[in-house]
Amino acid sequence: MIIAFLFITLNHLLMIECFCTPVHNFVIVSMQRCGSGWFEALLNSHPNVSSHGEVFLDETKRDNFGSIKKILDTIYNLDWKSSASKNDCTSAVGFKWMLNQGLMEYNKEALAYFQKEGVSVVFLFRHNLLRRYVSILANQFDKEAKPLNGTHKSHVHSRFEAQVLAAFKPEVNVTHLPLYLRRIKEISHDTIASFKSVRHKIVYYEDIVKYPGQVLKIQEFLGVIPRKLTSLHVKIHTQPLSKQIQNWLEVYERLKGTEFEEFLGVK
Repeated sequence: MIIAFLFITLNHLLMIECFCTPVHNFVIVSMQRCGSGWFEALLNSHPNVSSHGEVFLDETKRDNFGSIKKILDTIYNLDWKSSASKNDCTSAVGFKWMLNQGLMEYNKEALAYFQKEGVSVVFLFRHNLLRRYVSILANQFDKEAKPLNGTHKSHVHSRFEAQVLAAFKPEVNVTHLPLYLRRIKEISHDTIASFKSVRHKIVYYEDIVKYPGQVLKIQEFLGVIPRKLTSLHVKIHTQPLSKQIQNWLEVYERLKGTEFEEFLGVK
């Protein structure tokens, strides 16, 4: 009886603590192939963080902002159920909103919602846009060829799978390459400018990988107790770009002397 009473009392106290703990609402704003899958898995390894993935991947869920708002309300009211839902107290809840999933089409409405509901924005981009482009081309190839037993995988969890996917070396169309890279750069800048009035943090995939302290700062930004986080995602492209691009010399000559020359030597 005493043990049962203590158990019930302990659970009751934990429920009160969870109820009294303020929940921090956030959204990860990113582009495809910027490490957002790895980054989100990293955050979800924290017992008090729930990030629910690309909830607007399905176009029917973003037909209008009314539909979008209903989903946002469900997530931030802690009623959205996914594999990221936690049994522990949730201190930070959010999701990934990719730029091609309606965010910029409804940027004014989204901004007003973020301001009203106190949603913090984590911008996740890549410094090296050429590496991102190689990853996009490789992912497109994988969708068609499916070298891993006929299955398309955007992310892998073993070194073997990573090596299989990394074996493909895309041929890059260099004709409009600088124009493409410049446009992607502009899109990221425009996105940040659209939401700069809300509480936000700008992070880059390469910095998170290189500097472990970045992960601690992100956790502090989300209002959770910093701890060591882990992700089961295995990086696919680890070689220098010269070994990952079929027509490397063409790419090198095209970008040499341009504002994107720095991308050629960065791993």
